[in-house]
Amino acid sequence: MKALKHFNTITKHRHKVIEHCFKAGIGFQGLFHDLSKYAPVEFLAGARYYQGTRSPNEEERRLFGHSKAWMHHKGRNRHHFEYWTDYNPRTKLVEPVEMPLNYVAEMFCDRVAASKIYNGKTYKDSDPLEYFLKAKARRVIHKKTSEELENLLTMLRDKGEKDTFAYLKSRIKAYRKQKKSRAN
Repeated sequence: MKALKHFNTITKHRHKVIEHCFKAGIGFQGLFHDLSKYAPVEFLAGARYYQGTRSPNEEERRLFGHSKAWMHHKGRNRHHFEYWTDYNPRTKLVEPVEMPLNYVAEMFCDRVAASKIYNGKTYKDSDPLEYFLKAKARRVIHKKTSEELENLLTMLRDKGEKDTFAYLKSRIKAYRKQKKSRAN
């Protein structure tokens, strides 16, 4: 029964992210969102530790001190800031790297969708920002990436979905144009 509930939750979430990605102008990218959640290492842990109100990875982490499902997930999904770390040859440390805008956009879509799925009927446009700010001091994320995401979440809270997605879609369009001109 928990496996079916987990399947329904991740599928409902994925479909909501896809919907948001189309609104943000990254629809094709959104079609591939979180496919790794159906891989055995992620799905079986998700079903085993399913709670319905938060990520099953939290329970796996509480029990074992780490989550194999999360480590698998973050290593395959570029919309997670944790994916964007690399060895810095100058400092000799693994450090955060700035995320490309299209992945920041998907991360935004993911966070909004997760808040909607987990909060259900009580969801408010301020929920994703509140969740983001709760862990801001502990987060290891590139400064520009963090600022970009926080700005989008703040805009969502203050101006709503329609204006935020329209703004993000225009940013994505300009980003692609700029990227294309650099390639030529």
